[in-house]
This record gives sequence, structure tokens and C-alpha cells, in this order.
Amino acid sequence: MTGALGLLPAAWGAWLLLRQPEPWRIAAWLGGAVVVHDGFVAPLVIAIAALAAAAGLRLRGVPRGALIVAGSLTAVALPPLLRPEGVANPTVLPLDYLRNWLLAMAAIALFTLAHAGTRAVLRRLSRHA
Repeated sequence: MTGALGLLPAAWGAWLLLRQPEPWRIAAWLGGAVVVHDGFVAPLVIAIAALAAAAGLRLRGVPRGALIVAGSLTAVALPPLLRPEGVANPTVLPLDYLRNWLLAMAAIALFTLAHAGTRAVLRRLSRHA
């Protein structure tokens, strides 16, 4: 039943995609996102988890989630980050993407550390209770 319910939004998305002037370019871009995730982000997260395990660290859900979010955000941000300086139309990419990407990475790291710290404190308090 749940799978059948998932078909409805998928069909809606396909219908919206086919109404675009160049649907194959959008489909190629979406396919590229899957390739980047499955070919780069996921193996990188697995490799980092394996290195952490070899070092005796446990890399559980929240840090892995942070790595996936950071990797996905980086994949999306790469085109503006790698663009040549001095674009022809400065209104197309008017923001400081490098600064904003670094701020997003810092926010991901801070939220991850805050979550891990909160869990450690709660775990310690529950042992003493």
C-alpha cells in the first residue's frame, strides 16, 4: 500500500518534468545528482566510517548524517564554487558562495558537536541517577 502511495507523487513529478521545454536536460541533471551521491558521497562516508572504526571510534547515525548532508550540500554548491571569477552577468551568481558554503559547513559541524555533546551529558547523567 505504501509503495502504491509513492507512485502518485512520482507520477506528478514525471508529469511536471515532461511539461518543461527541455525535460531531458533536467532528467540528466537529476541523474547526475544520483551518480554524484552514489559514486562519491556515499563511498566517502563509508570510507570515513571505516577509518574511524579502525581508529577505535564509533561513527554512528548523527555523524554519518552530518557527513551525508555536508557531502550533498557540497555537490550542489560545486558549480558556483568552481565558476571562473568575473562572470559575464554578476546578477546571476551575486552571492559569496565560498563564504556561505563555509558557514553552512561550520553550522553542520556545530550542530553535530552540540548533539553529540548533549547525548554524552545525558548519558553521563543517566548513569549517576
